[in-house]
Parts: sequence; structure tokens; C-alpha cells
Amino acid sequence: MTDDKMQNLKDDIAFMTALAREGSSTPLLFGRVMVSAGLIFGLGSVGHWMIDSGVLQVSPWFFMVNWLGAAALFGVAMTLILRRARSQPGFNAGVNKATGAAWSGVGFAIFAAWLGMTAIGLTSGNWQVMDVFPVLIFALYGAAWFVAGVLSGAGWIKLTALGSFAGAVLMGALSGTSWLMLGYAAGLLLLAVLPGLILMRQEPTDIV
Repeated sequence: MTDDKMQNLKDDIAFMTALAREGSSTPLLFGRVMVSAGLIFGLGSVGHWMIDSGVLQVSPWFFMVNWLGAAALFGVAMTLILRRARSQPGFNAGVNKATGAAWSGVGFAIFAAWLGMTAIGLTSGNWQVMDVFPVLIFALYGAAWFVAGVLSGAGWIKLTALGSFAGAVLMGALSGTSWLMLGYAAGLLLLAVLPGLILMRQEPTDIV
């Protein structure tokens, strides 16, 4: 290994160590995002189930209306949440920037995957592909929770990551059944809303 590569490796290790030390004392500020995502898309999942099961007698196009409405509502919530977060102590801390980037990447990946699966459904007429979506969601959630757990040093966040990975497997097992969307809603409550509420309780109360 060359001297330059060795130095780069040392710099990377030092950077991650500094983030980990900072994360042990800096509260994470994305709790409200997780609560909003879990509640809004959890309700969207229940709406999907109600349409699919015939509880709501509407056109199949209301599946699209249901999810687009949820996405629009979440977009408004995100705007308000980020506006508030910028005035909180610790917003510009490295651990919050790193975890924020991880969750932003997850959000973009989810949106791109949804567009791709929608394109498959529109071109092939086979909407069964959407059963993969909850699997993908929880797998991506697990990745982001894992990053947050490593950087913050919080063991319960790492357990949430493992729970999300397990949730992805469970969603696969429920694929093709009437329980999929209800299971997805329950998973969002457990793996997004609940940990989000815990993070909110740990946030600083002072606004700067």
C-alpha cells in the first residue's frame, strides 16, 4: 500500500471515529420525519387495503390517487419539519448531516423504485410487482437505521435496523396475500413511528 493510500485510510478512520464520538453526545434530529412517514404512509397502506379488499368501492385508479396523495402530504410535512429542524441545536453537527444524507438517499431510492415499478405496471399490466415495494422499503430503512446506529452509538437503533431487515423478509412472506398492506402499516408503526417518537423525546428543546 502506498503512503498516499495509507494516509487516506487513516484520514477515513479518523473521520468516522470523530463522527462516532460526536454522535454519542449529539441528539439525532430526524425523529419527526420518521413519525410523519410512518403515520402518513401507514394510513396510505390502510387505504390501499380498503380499496383492494372492496371495503371502498372505487375505481382501481384510486390506488394511484391514494399513494400520490400520501406522497404530497408527506412532502408538505417534510418542508415544515426541515424548516423547524434548521433552528435546532445540533442541526449542523456531522452526525446529523451524515444521517440526514443517508435518509435522503433512501427517500430518493424509494421514489425512483416506485416510479420504476409503476412503469412496469403501466407497460405490462402486471401490478403484482408492487408487492415487492414493502420489501424494498424495509430493506432500505434497515440500511439507514444501521448507519444512524453506528454513528450515534445507540444500540437500540441498531436493533431497529435488524428489525427492519426482518420486516423486509416478513413482507416477502406476506406477498400475494390480503395481509400484506396491513402488515406493512403495522411495520411502519413499529419501525418508523415508535423509534421516531423515541428520537423526538431525545431532541433538545431549545430553538436557536
